Amino acid sequence: MFKKIDHLGIAVEDLESAVQLFRDTLGLEYAGDETVAEQKVRTAFFPLGESSIELLEPTDPDSPVAKFIAKRGPGIHHIALGVDDTAKAIAELTARGVKMIDSVPRDGAHGAKIAFIHPKSTPGLLVEICQRKED
Repeated sequence: MFKKIDHLGIAVEDLESAVQLFRDTLGLEYAGDETVAEQKVRTAFFPLGESSIELLEPTDPDSPVAKFIAKRGPGIHHIALGVDDTAKAIAELTARGVKMIDSVPRDGAHGAKIAFIHPKSTPGLLVEICQRKED
C-alpha cells in the first residue's frame, strides 16, 4: 500500500525565516510556497531525493498546526507516506482497525489528496497518507 516516505512536515512559527534556513544556510533546493486554505497553513517545499521537507506555518490561530505549536513548540508535525489511491488506503486501514482522522480524502498542497491517521493508532505520531497529483 505505501510506496515511500513522501515528505516530513515541520511546523514553524515564521515561514520566511525557516525558508531562509533551509534554502540559504542548509543549501536545500526551494520548490516554492503555497497557501492551503482548507488546512489553514502556508507551506514551503524542499525536494530531497524521492521525498521532501514541507514547512508548515499556520494562517489561523485555531488551525491544527497553530495548536500543535502552542502545545509542543515548532518541530516535526507529521510524516507523510505516499500511496497510489488515498480513498483505497483509507478503506484498507479502516478495515485493519486503524483509527482515521479523515474518512474521505481531502485536498492538500500541490493538488495532493491526503488523509490523516489518528495518533492513537500510532505511537503518538501523526501520519499523513498522500496521493500526489502526478502519481
